[in-house]
Amino acid sequence: MLHVSSLTKRFGERTAVDNISFTVDRPCMIGVIGRSGAGKSTLLRMMNRLADASDGSITYEGREITGLKGALRREWQSRCAMIFQQFNLVPRMDVVSNVLHGTLNKRSTFATLFNLYPQSDIHRAIEILDRLGIAEHASKRAEALSGGQQQRVAIARALMQDPDIILADEPIASLDPMNAQIVMDALRRIHEEDGRMVVCNLHTLDTARRYCDRVIGMRDGRIVFDGEPDALTTTAARDIYGAGDDFSEGATSTQIEALDRTELAAAAYA
Repeated sequence: MLHVSSLTKRFGERTAVDNISFTVDRPCMIGVIGRSGAGKSTLLRMMNRLADASDGSITYEGREITGLKGALRREWQSRCAMIFQQFNLVPRMDVVSNVLHGTLNKRSTFATLFNLYPQSDIHRAIEILDRLGIAEHASKRAEALSGGQQQRVAIARALMQDPDIILADEPIASLDPMNAQIVMDALRRIHEEDGRMVVCNLHTLDTARRYCDRVIGMRDGRIVFDGEPDALTTTAARDIYGAGDDFSEGATSTQIEALDRTELAAAAYA
């Protein structure tokens, strides 16, 4: 379905993504892990065509997308939805209107200017919010919601596009452990129930193992690991993160139980 070949992105003399290749032959949930600056976000931005590749190509279902321009690029972006770490909602706008923004690529300029939506789209937006457990907040301003709720609104907006692929760029990085699990549960259900491909940038090993069918590890712009979650050993993790023998998975965990153990251990040595 998806083929990334020799993909490279340079910013001046710095190479953010360095000649990477991989193939995805079926819809699955993929976790891309690595430390900050590894090239994870740049990879997703090139896949969504928010950034142009310096070299290489991305092909989806036989169609080369790295060279798409104008309306064709916007059409691709409607099929390849993006979810961001900072939600990118309109804070003072109500939740359902934020979700309806997922249809902007399919609407006329006139309808966009006057905020006109067909009843069928409004009903669908509320159904998606209900699916994500936040329909009761549909009339509230987005800024009145918690971080986890806002991220679910952002997921609902992506689903309004009815995309083939959902790209999630650090969707839980700014969330507490409880909301992080709720958001990742939602993304996993979307993959399983809808058959959509989900590619999710993550920092933490436990999250990748728990939710993903496949894990790609990046370091300094290159792929240094590509395999099933069970193969993501501590030794492999040290290589991905460039860490030494003192590397602790507990310190990167998003699981509430693991965090409790880490905090207790820290308190014991305080």
